Parts: sequence; C-alpha cells; structure tokens
Amino acid sequence: MSQNPAVTFPTVSPDQALANAQRDALNAYRDLSPYKIVISLQDDVWHIDYDLANPKMTGGGPQYVVDAETGEIVSKRYEQ
Repeated sequence: MSQNPAVTFPTVSPDQALANAQRDALNAYRDLSPYKIVISLQDDVWHIDYDLANPKMTGGGPQYVVDAETGEIVSKRYEQ
C-alpha cells in the first residue's frame, strides 16, 4: 500500500504575498503601472513576477519568491 503525501495549503494567501512583494517593488521601481503581475504557487512558495505588459518594451520588472507559510520574501531579483 502506498501513502500519498499530505496535501498542504499555504497559510499566506496570494494577496498577502503580493502585498509584501508590492511594498518592496514600489520602493525599488516607484511606478509599477507598466507591469502585469503573475502569481503562482510552486513547492510551497509564491512566485511573483512583474512582467512588462507591452511586449515591445525592453527590460523587465522585479521577481519575488515569498514563503507561503510566513509571507517573508525568500529571494528577489530586479531586472532593468
């Protein structure tokens, strides 16, 4: 008989994770209007990517990994 690992759900909602990342992103970029936000849950962390909404623009926005249990930013990367 095989056992399935327990399904766990994050204690931090995507909105809470986004709010944490957004505070940092606003400090770094000031204006986030050129970006669309993509949020996904992978391996118990939220991935939050700010992608340019206009594909003709060059550069990129910030990218975050947020712990789904604590809401802390685990890593971040800024693209210009």
